[in-house]
Amino acid sequence: MNRAFILLLDSFGIGALPDAEKFGDKGTNTLLHIAERCAAGQSDLPGKRQGALRLPNLSRLGLNAAAKIATGQNVPGLDDVNPSGIYGAAASISKGKDTTSGHWEIMGAPVLFDWGFFPNKQPCFPQELIDNFVKESGIPGILGNKHASGTVIINEYGDEHVKTGKPIVYTSADSVFQIACHEEFHGGLDRLYELCKIAREILAPYNIGRVIARPFIGSNGQYERTEHRHDYSLPPHMPTLLDNMVAAGKTTIGIGKIPDIFAHRGISKEVEAHGMDELFEKTLQEVQGAPTNSLTFTNFVDLDMKFGHRRDVAGYANALEEFDNTLPQLEKSLQDNDIAIITADHGCDPTHIGSDHTREYIPILVFGPNIKSRSIGCRKTFADIGQSLAHYFSLAKLEHGENFL
Repeated sequence: MNRAFILLLDSFGIGALPDAEKFGDKGTNTLLHIAERCAAGQSDLPGKRQGALRLPNLSRLGLNAAAKIATGQNVPGLDDVNPSGIYGAAASISKGKDTTSGHWEIMGAPVLFDWGFFPNKQPCFPQELIDNFVKESGIPGILGNKHASGTVIINEYGDEHVKTGKPIVYTSADSVFQIACHEEFHGGLDRLYELCKIAREILAPYNIGRVIARPFIGSNGQYERTEHRHDYSLPPHMPTLLDNMVAAGKTTIGIGKIPDIFAHRGISKEVEAHGMDELFEKTLQEVQGAPTNSLTFTNFVDLDMKFGHRRDVAGYANALEEFDNTLPQLEKSLQDNDIAIITADHGCDPTHIGSDHTREYIPILVFGPNIKSRSIGCRKTFADIGQSLAHYFSLAKLEHGENFL
């Protein structure tokens, strides 16, 4: 009975890649810098948390050992123990440091081409694109039209959006076209999702990876985003492990934003979930009930969305510790031949400048009842995860990656 579970900690990087300087990310290290801030008790942490970062279960599975493979450095607060599972780090061969590239590469489809991006100037979108969007959607115009933090721009333009019905449209260093609208005005969520579908169609010539719906609530200059985000991704450019599993009659289960990231392709069952607790609960349900020959894939988005991009060191640390505390419950539910993999898709160092992702190594921690401790070193590509799972499920080799199982 073969079952596999991927727990992807969105943005949980463990050290800058050799080419990080090209991305403006030299010296970044999401895990290490969070741990250093916690150990030092720096001024932005009191009141939000106390003491060193404690991740005993992730340490036991090999997190500190994986971090040392990536950078040669011990992580303050993490136990320096002999890992109980398979552990290592992986570099990316994709050209970007975005969510889509990271996930696709893990599943055997690295992004070796250039995504389309919008320049960091105001206005950032081509006038022809905006004219087409306004015409096709029937909106009175747009607000924003620049690179921005999503939590900042909704407070900057929220009042005007409520008054005029103009959606707030913005981008970032990623290949994204983001649309923010209030959930309670101008058609609410249904209208926002409709606008995103229209944008997805007209963006085809621009090769933009994702259109993202960013709903918010609030009033009078005090607005906050909700958990009803929805991503409209381009489909993968080549078959992924998920596609191959479905074609072979096996089951794939996508939890949280996973179905969106793969444009709902190669997913047998979609499970909606929001927030760290609910995502873990839904994952645990699948561990307890998923059928044989199945792969369950969960994205724990809060680390990235709520803490990494917002440069919230304490919030990130607390969320990691909460995740760590829940791991034994999942481990106890694994069946004899099950394997579980904890990994990431990129970094988002909350101590770095700006609010964008960071170009980093990711951890690979593999565990299960029959998994024996060993190092797999530093892998050349995230695709080694997908290739290893292809081997585990007795599928044909993927085009990219090397098996480590």
